[in-house]
Amino acid sequence: MNLKVLLPFRIFVEKRDVTRIVAETGAGSFGILPHRLDCVAALLPGILVFETEADGVVYMAVDEGVLVKTGADVLISVRNAIAGTELAKLRETVEREFLNLDEQERDARVVLAKLESGFIHRFKEFRGE
Repeated sequence: MNLKVLLPFRIFVEKRDVTRIVAETGAGSFGILPHRLDCVAALLPGILVFETEADGVVYMAVDEGVLVKTGADVLISVRNAIAGTELAKLRETVEREFLNLDEQERDARVVLAKLESGFIHRFKEFRGE
């Protein structure tokens, strides 16, 4: 199989001759072998596993996204991904990176809420309420 993992701003991984892929969905783990029928799956944040003869087993932490298999091509589109070969190191990296993103998203939401409330307040003043 041919695997391509896409992030919003770049191609994260592009591999040929992938022998298996395992991803996390809302229904549990989802495995793909080369001759599986075409399918689409919504991915949850978790560990994506794929294997090639050249690289062996590769672990990748992924954020939520979508997996599409058509023929020999598997396209995975996620918001964020981190690759590694050792699960312990990958877990530490994920905790550090994803927790940092959570803080940034929380800060962005606070700023957005302040902008919205300021806009509503000025709009009421403009209308004379």
